[in-house]
Order: sequence, then C-alpha cells, then structure tokens
Amino acid sequence: MQEIAPKKLASAIARFLDDNKAKDIVILNVSNVCSLSDYFIIATGTSTPQVRGLTELIRKKVKDVFKRIPIGEEHEQQNRWNLLDYGEVVVHIMHNEQRDTYKIEKFWSHALTIDRADWEKESVEYAKYEN
Repeated sequence: MQEIAPKKLASAIARFLDDNKAKDIVILNVSNVCSLSDYFIIATGTSTPQVRGLTELIRKKVKDVFKRIPIGEEHEQQNRWNLLDYGEVVVHIMHNEQRDTYKIEKFWSHALTIDRADWEKESVEYAKYEN
C-alpha cells in the first residue's frame, strides 16, 4: 500500500471520476464530525451502467496508481448506489435519482466542502492517468 495523504487520495479519486464523466462531484471533509473516515466523495452517474462502470474504474485506478484495494465495499443490488471504503476516504457513486432521494450532502452539511479548484490543484499530477 502506497502512503498518500487522505486529502490527496480524495482529490485524485475526484479527478479520476471527473475525467470519466461523473457529475456533481463533491468532497466533504468529515474528519471533525465522523470517527470512521476523513473524506467522503460523492459523485453521480446518470445511468446504472455508468454507476457500475465508475465504481469499477475507481477500484482499478486506485489499485494501479496507489496499490490500494478497498477495505470495504457496498453495492446496492441495482447498482444505483455503490460505496468503496478506503479507510480515510469513502467514495459514494450514486445514480442521480438516489442522490436526489437520500441527499447525503445535507445529512453531512456540518462537514467542510472542499472547493473544486482546491481538489483539482491537489491532484494535478494525476491528470496523466486519464483513460
């Protein structure tokens, strides 16, 4: 497992998602409000195949680039909300209907949202890993 700061890992994952057409990417710093993780990434897929594809892509990219595999995974049966748990970073990839229904950003509204410009700057060296 490659050592990487949690914010940099979250930023790189957000970039990988963005490079592969995920929508509405949000990184929440939950370290002050959650004892289980430091960052949540929430991203939207516009179809079930896209949610499944983005999940597979992140699993592969993080393994190839950072030599890490998820310590936990959850897959909703219809692939409309998938979760990859990397310990300090948890990735939620959701179909737009599930994201609208569950509004997990509202549930974690007391967490700090990382600005897009910030995570793009933090992950600039990973832009070369585009498909």
